[in-house]
Amino acid sequence: MIVVLGGGPAGRIASIRLASAGKEVRLIERGGLGGIGGQCLHFGCMPVCALNDVARTIHSIREFQRLGMIDASPSINFPGMLKEMHAIQAKIASVLDTETKSAGVEICYGKTGRLEGKTVFLDEKEIEADTVIAATGSRPHIPDIQGIDLPEVYTPHTLFGMKKIPEKLSIIGGGVMAAEFAYIFSTFGSEVTLLCRSAFLKDTDRHLRHLAIKELKNVEIRENTQVRSIKTRNGVKNLTLVTEGQTDLMKADAILITAGLVPRSEMLNGIDKGPGGEILVNEHMRTSVPEVYACGDVIGPPYLTPVARHQGMVAADNILGIPRAMDYRFIPQSINLFSELAFCIPETEGMASLAIPGPAGPGTFWSVSSGTTGVAKLMFDPGSGAIGGVCAAGPGGGLIAGYMAFLMQRHFSVLDFEEFIEVHPSTDGVYGLAKYASGMLKKKIER
Repeated sequence: MIVVLGGGPAGRIASIRLASAGKEVRLIERGGLGGIGGQCLHFGCMPVCALNDVARTIHSIREFQRLGMIDASPSINFPGMLKEMHAIQAKIASVLDTETKSAGVEICYGKTGRLEGKTVFLDEKEIEADTVIAATGSRPHIPDIQGIDLPEVYTPHTLFGMKKIPEKLSIIGGGVMAAEFAYIFSTFGSEVTLLCRSAFLKDTDRHLRHLAIKELKNVEIRENTQVRSIKTRNGVKNLTLVTEGQTDLMKADAILITAGLVPRSEMLNGIDKGPGGEILVNEHMRTSVPEVYACGDVIGPPYLTPVARHQGMVAADNILGIPRAMDYRFIPQSINLFSELAFCIPETEGMASLAIPGPAGPGTFWSVSSGTTGVAKLMFDPGSGAIGGVCAAGPGGGLIAGYMAFLMQRHFSVLDFEEFIEVHPSTDGVYGLAKYASGMLKKKIER
């Protein structure tokens, strides 16, 4: 019997792979039927997609109104939007449940799984387990701030208890999640302030960061700002802030904490952990305990759904006796604002780079007048032409970055794009840059 703790992307994919290979698999998901799908379905990717779709629609309509093409702007039925979103999440969960069971996986819903070394307990009762996969996910990181537990202080896990769109919203955080929710709520009409402990999107390519700031033009971004305390007075939140040694106060109707994630590993004991509670694994997803594997958010960053799925497959294959190692070098990522700000930059040292505005195409034609068609950027070795990185901001940025990451993994060069014919019209400028870089390189070789 193989026992899998957690029905998120990592645990579910590992379960399906193992059961499809003929193994007896029991998946323990502490939530009910609606709990399958993990962070991605319930609190992360899918809610952001849902809310962002509405925000982008409103954004486009306002742009059409600015150009004199549409006379009125829509209003938002916030409770109605959340109700419809929950209904779709439940439908997706039902599909995942059917898919997982159809593969032969036994699912135990509403049960708490606990691990002591290699021994598994189900609601405090020891159960049989020849092999274990710990995939218990993550939860929001809650900063140590006085008053952080007051009402109207939300996280992505509790956000959907919000009854209406706040007039003034303070978002604590300066990373991808903070940027995405800042775009959503500022487009919904909130007066949004981002409170960044250090720099905003500090590890992001400068071209994408510049574009993100441009798309968040209605958001106040306060960098190097510490939130010292939160107090409620007459129904309003009062935040005490310290920015570069200067103390001031800010008022907000609601606060959203987007300060990252932490592994949910408190129920996993007798196993080596890192300083943040993350389960320590090798490249094969093996832990310090024989026949115990771990994958997904519980082993720490990068907290990305495709990475969690891949880790689940790596763990499953090694259990099946198929040697497989996890490779983290070519991982595409995105920041979803009005544009998809997508990127994969595994190598920067010694790389040449080319960058241009995104071309006009589906979803960006009407953005030409405002200069917001996105950006395309390509990094390559000036000697060999090997592709070292890509940034693609636009309606299809995520797809472009994903395929380019795969091509980089397969050691493609800009020279390989000499005969490439792209689909037109398209919002992608990366392939054109690759052709241009190929021409540059050939001229250099000829000289």
